[in-house]
Amino acid sequence: MNTAPDGTRTHVISLSNIRKSFGNEIVLKNVDLHVEPGNVTSIIGSSGGGKTTLLRCINLLEVPQSGRIVVNGAVVFDPAAGIDGHSNLATLRRSVGMVFQQFHLFPHLTAVENITLPLRRVLKLGQQEATELALVSLDRVGIGAKALAYPDQMSGGQQQRTAIARALAMRPVGLLFDEPTSALDPESRSEVNKVIRELAEAGLTMVVVTHDLEFAGRISDDVVFMDRGEIVESGPPEQILRNPVENRTAQFVSSHSA
Repeated sequence: MNTAPDGTRTHVISLSNIRKSFGNEIVLKNVDLHVEPGNVTSIIGSSGGGKTTLLRCINLLEVPQSGRIVVNGAVVFDPAAGIDGHSNLATLRRSVGMVFQQFHLFPHLTAVENITLPLRRVLKLGQQEATELALVSLDRVGIGAKALAYPDQMSGGQQQRTAIARALAMRPVGLLFDEPTSALDPESRSEVNKVIRELAEAGLTMVVVTHDLEFAGRISDDVVFMDRGEIVESGPPEQILRNPVENRTAQFVSSHSA
């Protein structure tokens, strides 16, 4: 558990007043997001509402124009204090892993090689240690038998689980998921959802962008509804998905369920 100097619990991920624009289009409008250790936060909302941009700002795949980002107790971005994020990128991306819609696996490498590559290059592990850690990670997501398979020899769900195993092998303090099942068929989607549920039950801190409200309700400690670059409402899933306070949230949940 992360604690502040006074012994109180702190957030694994904390974003304050995040503002992001692309040209003249403001995508994030002074957004705050705070994720406690071991919690799963799902971000829902219509396409174009800023969900993925907010997720990508957490590990600075997108750099905000202003705001403050704290990860695992360390300030990684605060331009007002002269911290632009560039000097912290390697540490940040080791601390917070990212799993994308598309799997981003190297097609010429086996599953185990896709995992050992960043372990050797980033964590500077030896071949044997990296391989052992990769095999443990593949077993954890249920595809240890696919260690020597190439991506084109695996289903979409198996490729996505390999991508999750790669992120887990870096031993992050948290994982970010950007629509991890949107490119999958129903069977593969179920496999990946099961892995994410198991990680949630194991207490891994996660932020998940998803359109699957049923899945968000099952795995989340908190659900955040975003619209037009703002967090409209946030709270426990039973509130946001069943009894939202804001009309915009209610309309989205109702239309999505329908």
